[in-house]
Amino acid sequence: MHPRFFRPITSTTRTYEGKIMRNLTKIGGAAAIAAALTLTACGGGGTPTGPESAKGQEAGSDLSKLISINEKPAADLEQGGKVTLPLRSIGPDFNGFSNNGNSGDNTALQVPMNPVAMNSGGMGGCWKVDFEGKITPNTDFCESVTSEVKDGKQTITIKVNPKATYNDGTPIDVKAFKNTWNILKSPDAGYDIVSSGAYEFVDSVEAGSSAKEVIVKTSRPVFPVDSLFFGLIHPAVNTPEIFNEGFNGNLHPEWMAGPFKLDQYDTAAKTVTLIPNDKWWGRKPVLANVVFRQLELSAQVAAFKNGEIDSVEANTISLYKQLEGSKDSEVRRGQRLFAGGMNLNAQRIPDVAVRKAIFAAVDREALRKVRFNGLNWEEPSSGSMLLLPFSDYYQDNYPVKETGPDAAKKVLTDAGYTANASGIMEKDGKPAAFKISNFGDDPTTLAFAQTLQKQLQAGGMDVGIDQRASADFGKVVGARDFDLSVSGYGMSPDATDGVKQFYDSRVNENKLGDAELDKKIADLASIEDNAARNKAAMDVEKEHMAKYFSMGVVMNGPQISFVRTGLANYGPSLFQSPSMVPDWSTLGWEKKK
Repeated sequence: MHPRFFRPITSTTRTYEGKIMRNLTKIGGAAAIAAALTLTACGGGGTPTGPESAKGQEAGSDLSKLISINEKPAADLEQGGKVTLPLRSIGPDFNGFSNNGNSGDNTALQVPMNPVAMNSGGMGGCWKVDFEGKITPNTDFCESVTSEVKDGKQTITIKVNPKATYNDGTPIDVKAFKNTWNILKSPDAGYDIVSSGAYEFVDSVEAGSSAKEVIVKTSRPVFPVDSLFFGLIHPAVNTPEIFNEGFNGNLHPEWMAGPFKLDQYDTAAKTVTLIPNDKWWGRKPVLANVVFRQLELSAQVAAFKNGEIDSVEANTISLYKQLEGSKDSEVRRGQRLFAGGMNLNAQRIPDVAVRKAIFAAVDREALRKVRFNGLNWEEPSSGSMLLLPFSDYYQDNYPVKETGPDAAKKVLTDAGYTANASGIMEKDGKPAAFKISNFGDDPTTLAFAQTLQKQLQAGGMDVGIDQRASADFGKVVGARDFDLSVSGYGMSPDATDGVKQFYDSRVNENKLGDAELDKKIADLASIEDNAARNKAAMDVEKEHMAKYFSMGVVMNGPQISFVRTGLANYGPSLFQSPSMVPDWSTLGWEKKK
């Protein structure tokens, strides 16, 4: 399983947000894609021209327009050096498989030292991903994966890399696979998992000819096969107590495996420093040091301009204008793997009529204009949490056609609400009242929240703004301490895992759904044909949205980053890396001329 990661609306494409597999329009090899974009990337030095024009793509379009990484062969880069990157939050829970640790910043932090578990940076567990979303075995961990279906049941055989070993010396073998299955197969076993995914259909995980050959048998076929073991959990993480609480403030580097290892976690300075892992059997990294710093966006801007960090996002015009003219910098832009804008907490907004009225009150085009103002970015109106509009399988599932203040008030009136003396719609003495949680200090994001607030107020609802620091995002969302959050999830090229995470009543955090939809979700995972399976998933989303109104899709958006000149193999990477680094072993600096 590759969990979808959650992120605030202003975060970089570090997927709080990813899941996978789908056949996107072929556009040539990854090298050709990157080379084409290197030629057209925005210029350096900060000439005050504003962002160049760009737009989100639709089905059948050229995805190379959405990638910009300054690709260079590792052999052509300076050996050694340091890269310093910002995060909005570091911790406190470092378990990426749990709800509290399921954030894009946590993923970005851990990928270089723990790709065996984390699914970003182009790899995760048994699998690696290319720019287009095509998935193949990651031979650092799994040399081959084969699947056979016979008499309605499936046998998956995994050959594990003989060299694959955790930092504490524990072999990566059948025990890790069995432990991963035992933890993720059910949401009722006491483990605070994000989603059970396809693991509930696994009957057994056993050793074959050796502990490095893993035989997985299922009760029904599971597709795509990469729904399984897109991340492995160390055998020592084997109780709900360790899983749920054991990673609070503790990265547990001994349970990791990757090209880098933890050098220092400084809680006072809010920094994490990595160095190359001498126990890593794969390709050695170019860099000698990677440093992550926790900084609010305003502090990131100052740090970048002062040369203290090597990249900063500029996904709003306020950020872009502050960064324009930065010394030794260039702009790289592409597609952000994001869907959202409104995440509703049904426990805090329990009346489905109020949630439907929220959907009806929202003017999504107006919100996008606020969010993308000045960025020269256009995109098709998004209506799915599962797939981007450029997917061949995409369909617009937004559940409300009639929108505006009157439409929202009609929804509430039909549900028995009437306007009180203040003009607020109420029922049985209880007003339709809640707050919007906004994270971070970016003015554009706050303007988005305030515009949303005004739209909802015009629809007869009493709406305030709950302003939070970016560093509080994981804690607030993990504890469900919000009514409506200005946030969303990462995107994948396949809808199979996402439809379960978001819409299965036993799994989704709102506990919304029903037995009929749950069965449809369970059945679609056994559909081998990619198009048919994704169509089934999209149809479930359409039906769930129209019944329960829990996730309001406002936008996708661009990924725009200011990057230090000379940094190679870094930037918007589509599905290969929501965290901006396609391959941590090749991240580095161009040789000085």
